[in-house]
Amino acid sequence: MAVQTVDEYIASFPDEVADRLRQVRAAIIAEVPPPVEEKVRYGIAAVMLGGRYALHFAGWKRHIGLYPVPTLPEPLESEVAPMRTGKDSVNIRHGDDLPVELIGRITAAIVAQRAAADG
Repeated sequence: MAVQTVDEYIASFPDEVADRLRQVRAAIIAEVPPPVEEKVRYGIAAVMLGGRYALHFAGWKRHIGLYPVPTLPEPLESEVAPMRTGKDSVNIRHGDDLPVELIGRITAAIVAQRAAADG
């Protein structure tokens, strides 16, 4: 049976990965204006913004992915660039320290871009 909630999604992973996903989730939620809405979309966790997706996060065998991450303003883009695996994908390997603060700044930049676009 497919997971229905973000809590169920996170709980479906081994403890170490689930802990990392909880930290990613907290960093994202801290930067999204309330009320925060979370969903499982495309089988992965998503935090919504204004009824539309803001950021998806997913656990995989070797990494945690963030999607979609548009091109960000400098110098933030330069920090994110080494973790990019595609035009709008950012992967954080499980063997690397979890850049919680950077995830928060990525989210804040996406929120600001969305606000400017919806302006």
